[in-house]
Amino acid sequence: MAYQEKTLRSEIVYEGAIFKIRRDHIIAARGQEAVRDILMHRGASVMLAVTDEGKILMVRQWRQAAKEFLLELPAGKIDPGEDALTAANRELREETGYSAGHVEKFMESIPCAGYSEERLLFYFCTDLTPGETDFDDTEDLDLYACDPDELIESILNGKITDGKTVSGILFARAKGLI
Repeated sequence: MAYQEKTLRSEIVYEGAIFKIRRDHIIAARGQEAVRDILMHRGASVMLAVTDEGKILMVRQWRQAAKEFLLELPAGKIDPGEDALTAANRELREETGYSAGHVEKFMESIPCAGYSEERLLFYFCTDLTPGETDFDDTEDLDLYACDPDELIESILNGKITDGKTVSGILFARAKGLI
């Protein structure tokens, strides 16, 4: 049976604008002391927004960590004191300009469980009404409305590599949502 590590002590070793890093000193499976560096993140909402025509709203943006432009589902971090559903509605409007008449959670994911507490909550958004985008000061996004089959083909041939996008679209297809 797998061993549940025991935390001896924890300390914050880095504090940035979006996340913190906590160093946990633990007792590992064979009784030895070890260190685990954990990225502390409030989590994010991811929106799979489908138009009346059956197209999925996607954003293309530069990702500095990847050093490339990525085509992604719209998403954004949950602000302090905000719940994930409120963040989903806010981020959908900010990044795409659309508001959704129907929003329901369809999936949850822990993208990097080996070193991060981040949880992604995925929302299926329909009954869309267009409006104006409201990008953050440092955001610059291109908006696309894409055919679900073409997105799945792009995932399978390696053109779409963003983890949240891959998992959200494939899960939505498996559940019969798209």
